[in-house]
Amino acid sequence: MSFVNIAQQKQIVSFGHAVLNPIGENRGIYFPQNIERLPEKVFATKDFQTIAVETLNSLISGELPRERLKSMVSKAFNFPIRVQSLNSRLHVLELFHGPTLAFKDFGARFLAECLAHFNKDKATIVTATSGDTGAAVAHAFHGQPDIDVVILYPKGKISKEQEQLFCTLGDNIHTVQVNGDFDACQTLVKQAFSDDEVTNTLNLNSANSINVARLVAQVCYYNALPALLDEPIDRLFVPSGNFGNLTAAMIARAMGAPINHLVAATNKNDTVPRFFLDKTWYPKETQRTLSNAMDVSKPNNFSRILYHYQNELDKLFDEMSAISVDDQRTCSMIKYFAKQNYMVDPHTAVGLRATQCVELFSDQSNDMVAATAHPAKFADVLEDILKQPIDRPEAISRALDKPNLSDSLDNDFDDFKDYLLALHSSH
Repeated sequence: MSFVNIAQQKQIVSFGHAVLNPIGENRGIYFPQNIERLPEKVFATKDFQTIAVETLNSLISGELPRERLKSMVSKAFNFPIRVQSLNSRLHVLELFHGPTLAFKDFGARFLAECLAHFNKDKATIVTATSGDTGAAVAHAFHGQPDIDVVILYPKGKISKEQEQLFCTLGDNIHTVQVNGDFDACQTLVKQAFSDDEVTNTLNLNSANSINVARLVAQVCYYNALPALLDEPIDRLFVPSGNFGNLTAAMIARAMGAPINHLVAATNKNDTVPRFFLDKTWYPKETQRTLSNAMDVSKPNNFSRILYHYQNELDKLFDEMSAISVDDQRTCSMIKYFAKQNYMVDPHTAVGLRATQCVELFSDQSNDMVAATAHPAKFADVLEDILKQPIDRPEAISRALDKPNLSDSLDNDFDDFKDYLLALHSSH
């Protein structure tokens, strides 16, 4: 038993249970019960696959046989991670070289491997996306037998490139545009998990970052930093929306990854930066921004961060910071780095701008920014800002030529419930 329900801490479950039942008692989500430091020799291997296997084996308490875990890692993480050094003190961790051109490929593909291992019955995955999760999950599970996937996304609030990557697959992938924002989509998912008829009839699971399989997968690339860069990182800047990526970085730091300080970089949806300023949690209405995948005002994963620090806020504020970046400064960063012949998407631009706003160390700080998406996923945005065409990879060009297969729903749980039950009865 290796994962604790942070809302009902007497409930401690196995990794397999947490994967198959991502929401526990009292609607709680799970977190590793113990986070142990990896031996220095693991980081010294400089081999990502080895580091990933050791990371996952530690976090899931050896629950999967090592050879099985090696096979899962090999299949899930079959694409590169790259570091682009923009100067001697500023580096970009490029996490967008997977099949759907976003960091979400790591978590979604490992989750697919986990469900293939643990799931014994037909299941329905219900998930919400603010942009990139949808494509990663859809491609990871497309064509997988005995699994239906239902993806909710906010109508008109994600880029065309993002939308076409997951709304054109069909088969076992069902996509629904909701008249509302991402938080509304996320609420519909939570309501589905709280409805006994839906959960019992459809054998529900979630591919959102509430699922621990996605969370532990993301720890792997931060633990791989010594394999990618020879020097430790003073400040790691993580573009943050639902805060799963920052939570993974926090876990990696606790496991011994050479990261001194973490900085959450958000857009105008600044619930967490304001919390760091005045110690109060006060979400406002979600605002639409250029960095749409981070348009989240009620991030699910921040509760995991608070649990990890057990309300030791002084320690939290010592080891982590948060900053909000507006669209004007996001545009400025896109233009600046385009002149340096380095294209960045709006989310990475938020992280790069944050490096200029947080004075924690000397000017000699060694900074790294997590690049969460390929710039071509936001080609329309970049073309509007830069007034020049943006090359689109073949994966996007093919998707743009296909018909969109999405259904539409109002932000109403009864309608969504009817949709899910009708989907089940049609099989």
